[in-house]
Amino acid sequence: MSADVDPHFYDRADALIELANAQLAGAPRELVGDSGLYAMARFNAWLSASGHASGAAMQAAKAQILEECLGRYRQMLEANLDDYIGHFEQYMRGRRG
Repeated sequence: MSADVDPHFYDRADALIELANAQLAGAPRELVGDSGLYAMARFNAWLSASGHASGAAMQAAKAQILEECLGRYRQMLEANLDDYIGHFEQYMRGRRG
């Protein structure tokens, strides 16, 4: 993550992780993960739509939207994978997200 992350970035992320962890009591982790991915995809689609004047304008920007969102996700996933690899024993003792 860049140094200019807003002061509440991790608080919001932690709240979403806590919600996902709570849902593990009633569903397998893969299903909880899929629901989280769907929710973020839906939210990002809405976020993208809110920045366009029409469906046609959004369609014209679709490739760029996908590239930007998937690129950011890839960077964040890669950073978190590296973090878990580097701290595997510490993080996996409790086996939660």
